[in-house]
Amino acid sequence: MAQEDVFKKVVSHCKEYGFVFPSSDIYDGLGAVYDYGQNGVEMKNNIKQYWWQSMVLMHENIVGIDSAIFMHPTIWKASGHVDAFNDPLIDNRDSKKRYRADVLIEEQIAKYEEKIEKEVAKARKRFGEAFDEAKYRETSPKVAEEQAKRDALHERYSKAMNAMDLDELRQIILDEQIVCPISGTRNWTEVRQFNLMFKTEMGSTADGASTIYLRPETAQGIFVNYLNVQKTGRMKIPFGIAQIGKAFRNEIVARQFIFRMREFEQMEMQFFIKPGTELDWFDKWRKTRMAWHQNLGFGAENYRFHDHEKLAHYANAATDIEFKMPFGFKEVEGIHSRTNFDLSQHEKFSGKSIKYFDPELNESYTPYVIETSIGVDRMFLSVICHSYQEEQLENGETRVVLRLPAALAPVKLAVMPLTKKDGLPEKAREIIDDLKFHFNCQYDEKDSIGKRYRRQDAIGTPYCVTVDHQSLEDNTVTIRFRDTMEQERVNINELLGIIEDKVSITSLLKKLK
Repeated sequence: MAQEDVFKKVVSHCKEYGFVFPSSDIYDGLGAVYDYGQNGVEMKNNIKQYWWQSMVLMHENIVGIDSAIFMHPTIWKASGHVDAFNDPLIDNRDSKKRYRADVLIEEQIAKYEEKIEKEVAKARKRFGEAFDEAKYRETSPKVAEEQAKRDALHERYSKAMNAMDLDELRQIILDEQIVCPISGTRNWTEVRQFNLMFKTEMGSTADGASTIYLRPETAQGIFVNYLNVQKTGRMKIPFGIAQIGKAFRNEIVARQFIFRMREFEQMEMQFFIKPGTELDWFDKWRKTRMAWHQNLGFGAENYRFHDHEKLAHYANAATDIEFKMPFGFKEVEGIHSRTNFDLSQHEKFSGKSIKYFDPELNESYTPYVIETSIGVDRMFLSVICHSYQEEQLENGETRVVLRLPAALAPVKLAVMPLTKKDGLPEKAREIIDDLKFHFNCQYDEKDSIGKRYRRQDAIGTPYCVTVDHQSLEDNTVTIRFRDTMEQERVNINELLGIIEDKVSITSLLKKLK
């Protein structure tokens, strides 16, 4: 199945099974805004719990905060967002659609890369086991031709972005003959900058109101509180502050379902360190964060680092962790060495000293910062895309199953009475009443057992228990395992021991150590 078709099925599946709904759906929705349904919110909370506990439980020198969404407007002046938080936009005059110029060019680069991979795939099929991929890439004229086009475009694009040369970005689009996906024409406007922050007003009257912004990132709430946390928590450098919260960006080109939204959630940790040690800490956090992702068992081949060629003005090192989505490798987390830019700016604009006094050195300095920032929604999308599978069964039927890591699954156990009579529902309720304090359980009595299994497979429930007439006689039930569909007869008293450790966040954390 084509990856594009897989993605469409994932989006449809998310709505059908209560994971993600278009926001304001009965009013025909609101662009690039989504609501999480009953299963989606459980899975999302499990992802957040996995991240939070891996940060604050497993590191003695990392604590959490929850800062406000509304912040003093000067904060965004100090951080550079008021003047520099822009996207280069271009319009197609025929379709009246607006696009990010950088995204159009990056997609063109990806097309060259796809052509190369298709050539390699054809050769692999043609030569079979004797295929030497490295040698083929070096010697194939077609691969060399596409690689040269890709490299030349990439170099030109990088220079234009580093210089933020808007005229050159437009010229690249024209030279590469990039067309509008809607109109199919190359009737482009000039490229111009567009600020992504949402504005609103705070105050009881129009005259007395002040302009404030919805925060476009959660990091600044950490920076302006760093000294409060350091003093009240008696923290010594190095230490970190973690936060999970909503952020808002007026994305003009919001697409690919929940990958790029106007209202989204971030999990960020800012790690405060002594100047001069930042590159060592950058490398440590780079490895730590990749291990956290790969710990979910999706395969190392589905992750890669993408080091930034164009660094933000505040950074001296930056990399992205990318995951292989159905629409290609895409960023799910960024790790940045932000130097002391943010703290120095807030010190300058506030007029207050926020230097750290180092008792070991007996001196004060402005700490440097290593940032790890992960999008909850992108993480959610990567998990559900990788877990979605359609399987052909021996009886010729097809089952749709979400092979979610058990600790992230919204429902851990479904309990099903074989029939709705003879005391079986009451016995099933007893099991749920005993286990619901340990993990999320669901009672299901509608339809045949086969249909109920399929329903639970579709939401990723790792364990199903069937209560039958024998259960009333010997206190045993049939437990069914999602991934293998194997069934086993066990005593009801053994269920907690079989299930609890495998579905807890602790089971994931233990594998990190």
